Formats: sequence, C-alpha cells, structure tokens
Amino acid sequence: MSDSGTGLAIETSGLVKVFGETRAVDGVDLAVPAGTVYGVLGPNGAGKTTTVKVLATLLRPDGGEARVFGRDVLREADAVRARVSLTGQYASVDEDLTGMENLVLLGRLLGHGKRPARERAGQLLEAFGLTEAAGRQVKNYSGGMRRRIDIAASILNTPDLLFLDEPTTGLDPRSRNQVWDIVRAVVAQGTTVLLTTQYLDEADQLASRIAVIDHGKVIAEGTKGELKASVGAGTVHVRLREAAQRPGAERLLTEAMGARIQLDHDPVALTARVGTGGDGKGAAEQAAHALAELARAGIVVDNFSLGQPSLDEVFLALTDRNTTGGTSAPGNPVDPGSKKEGIAA
Repeated sequence: MSDSGTGLAIETSGLVKVFGETRAVDGVDLAVPAGTVYGVLGPNGAGKTTTVKVLATLLRPDGGEARVFGRDVLREADAVRARVSLTGQYASVDEDLTGMENLVLLGRLLGHGKRPARERAGQLLEAFGLTEAAGRQVKNYSGGMRRRIDIAASILNTPDLLFLDEPTTGLDPRSRNQVWDIVRAVVAQGTTVLLTTQYLDEADQLASRIAVIDHGKVIAEGTKGELKASVGAGTVHVRLREAAQRPGAERLLTEAMGARIQLDHDPVALTARVGTGGDGKGAAEQAAHALAELARAGIVVDNFSLGQPSLDEVFLALTDRNTTGGTSAPGNPVDPGSKKEGIAA
C-alpha cells in the first residue's frame, strides 16, 4: 500500500546515473502505481538494471529525484530498504545449503525465531512446489527451481515492493509459467512488482503498465493497448506463394498502404504496420485495397492476416525509432551498473 499520498509506489524525475563518460540512466521519469506489476522493457545495456539498483538504494543517483512510497532513496535509504526486496537475474542463495536451510538461515537473519523461521520456510517451500526438494542442496536444483527458491527468499518478509530483474532469463517455458504464477500470487497479496524483462510476452502477460527504456531514457510509456496503438492501428501479415514475387509485392504494398514494409526472415513473408486510428477500420480498408492490388498484379497470396501489433513489433518499432531518430548517443554500451555481477541490464 502506498503512503506517499499519490497512490504511487515509485516516483522518479530526471533520474541520472553516470559511470565515467557513460550516462547509464539519462533522465528517467517513472510513476509506478502501488499494487500493480509495472514492466520495464529494454535491450541489453538500456539501463534497466542500473535504474533498479538506484531505486533499491544499491547505487547512489548522480542527478534527479527518486522516491519509493514517498521516501527519498538518498535521504531516507533505511526506510526504503525496510519496504523493498530485490531478486536479481541469477540465484543468490547458497548452493551448498539445502532449500530449507537457505530459507531458515535468511529468516533468522531477518529476525525470526528458530521455530517461526522454519515454519515460514515450510510455508514458502509448499507454496512454490519445492517441498519434496527441501532437503536437497540447491546446486542440484533445476534452473526453474533455483528461480523459485530465490523469489521465496525475497518474500520471507512480505515486501511492499519487489524488484524482479529479468527473473525468467534462461528458463524453459514451463518454469517461466511457474514464475509468472508466483508473481501474480505475490501481487494478489498487495505487493507492488517492478519487473524488468527482455521477453515481450512476459510483459504482455503480467504488466498493467510498461515503460520502454533505451540508451538510459524512457522512450515510451503506457498500457499495452496504448503502446500498441502508438505504432499503428493494425499489422498486416502477408505470405506469398512465390519468393520471386516478394520485391513486386513490397512495392505494391508500399504504394497501396503508405506504410513501411518489413521483409521477414521467411523469404515469402512481408509485414506492414498500418493506420493511426484506434478502431482499426482504416487499417482494414487499406489491407483490403492492398490485397486487391496484389491480385490485379498476378501476385498470389497464400495467407493473409490483420491484427493488432504485438509487443514485439511495438518494441522493435520504438527502439528502431530511438536509434534512427538521434535522440540518444549511438551504440548500445553494456550497462555499467551490472558489470560487477556479470549481469546484462
């Protein structure tokens, strides 16, 4: 629950973090509603991990302001730490201890008595499907099990704000789904989650609002629907019968739809983002006209679909626009805030 008077768990204004000549975080503004999952998307080196570390009081900002539940991360760092927990990209538990031993140890360090620490550990192991593995050393856990024990360790004392920094990196689909279920359960209990990820489907599944960060700047922010609408009312996917006809199809689609055509890896496939309206009618009309033009030119279409842009397409459009628009420095340096732990931001 927020006690900032604004209903926000996180507020940043012009947040800056500099490493040498690199502005890893370059004027980030965030407003994260309490009790939600807020997604932060960005490519490697975008500044995601550094932003999280500043908010979690692990790094000092070099400019701007940042508040967590109304508390300044610099002047009131202890108050912030009392309300947050951080799970990084790699399991931070002791691999030579068992799952139970890890949770009991951390519970004792957090001030629980011996019996309450063991009881809490047992509750979490059961909730996370790890009861049968409780007596095994963590080094013998699968990747998905390690992520679950790591998140369990982060909520031994239920935090008001949980930072999850790319929590499903390297996991198989089943393990990712298990972590997603855990995130939903944590939020249902009132915890706010700030989730950084490179997986667009992960943000689509979990986040109510999303910020896209590139080169240390927020280049877009909003709900999934708002972000998708920002790059066009619809996306047309066309699959041709003959690869040799793709250059002609690209020219006709460009003329008929007035849209940028993307040549997919599949040699017979093309994609176009069309329309700017929110209801999609303009996109449908343009798509119908384009199909008629292809048929008139003798270009055979084997498959055609019209739908809302995916988050993958939104992400590619936004980051491409940021790179070509000259809004930030060229290149995509590794986020220096993550180098110490070998983490890609």
